[in-house]
Amino acid sequence: MKALPRRTLLAAALGAALAAGAPLAQAADTPITIMVGGINKIIYLPAKLTEALGYFKDEGLKVELQSQPAGVDAENQLIAGAVQGVVGFYDHTIDLQSKGKEIEAIAVFGKVPGEVELVSTKAFNAGFKSMADAKGGKTLGVTGLGSSTDFLTRYLADRAGVASKEYSLLPVGAGATFIAAIKQDRIQAGMTTEPTVSELLKTGDAKVLVDLRTEEGTKAALGGLYPAASFYVQNAWADSHKAEATKLARAFSKTMQWISTHSAEEIAEKMPKDYYGSDKALYVSALKASLPMFTKDGRMPEGGPETVLKVLATYKPQVKSGNINLAKTYTNALVAGK
Repeated sequence: MKALPRRTLLAAALGAALAAGAPLAQAADTPITIMVGGINKIIYLPAKLTEALGYFKDEGLKVELQSQPAGVDAENQLIAGAVQGVVGFYDHTIDLQSKGKEIEAIAVFGKVPGEVELVSTKAFNAGFKSMADAKGGKTLGVTGLGSSTDFLTRYLADRAGVASKEYSLLPVGAGATFIAAIKQDRIQAGMTTEPTVSELLKTGDAKVLVDLRTEEGTKAALGGLYPAASFYVQNAWADSHKAEATKLARAFSKTMQWISTHSAEEIAEKMPKDYYGSDKALYVSALKASLPMFTKDGRMPEGGPETVLKVLATYKPQVKSGNINLAKTYTNALVAGK
């Protein structure tokens, strides 16, 4: 029997796969686009670091990192199919499931939020010294309405006995826009991350009100570990692109292991200069304050999803009434995948 040309055999195999409903793997030369909810934030540092260490390339992946200051906007890009994955807060997976969207974290970077509720020094001197003092029409800054900083701020206020009508939330982004909002007194307090925290503490424009960079501070404020920074994708994409999802999770897992065995100075050396500008020492200091929040291998910390669900269910009707299946919001199966 005459041998069929190789191209004909490939076409036949492709047709058979389609007929059987088998998902097609993403073409090797097609970039996987990942949206990061603020790429220069230290909580999301593993995204850029994975690229810098060459771990995406080692896995045979072509990855394009994009930045979107607010996590809620990044998740919208994911749902719309404009990007394949998001580096953002794990709590979005639960919130979205309550709205009928299935998203799962396949690598977890932070076992705690890494966020800090800062109060302006002016407001602190006027008596704003705990979340209970948010009463009386104070304005609290968040990155965006519907963002994780929004979720957490509402919960901290509620736990301190402050009703939502007694304060207001203002989306001010992160970095320079957050700093300006504090200095201009457009917000009296707000939630942000490193290196913004260290910048405001250094200039004396703000003080720490609630510290969610450590396990101790997070447990005291939220009642348990609160896994936050993570890499999540649509469940359907992970199912239809198992090889790519596994390689991505494995690359991030390698990065988390690298972080756990290197110093803040060594990590800073791998980051782009524009991440720390003219004050590298401040960046290293911010890194040192942040290192305890990272997982060592990209796995979801035990008990973490339950804490996040408890926080969201406190004030989000959809989550409270929805039948949330936490097992569908994350998986540890891919971080050590072969």
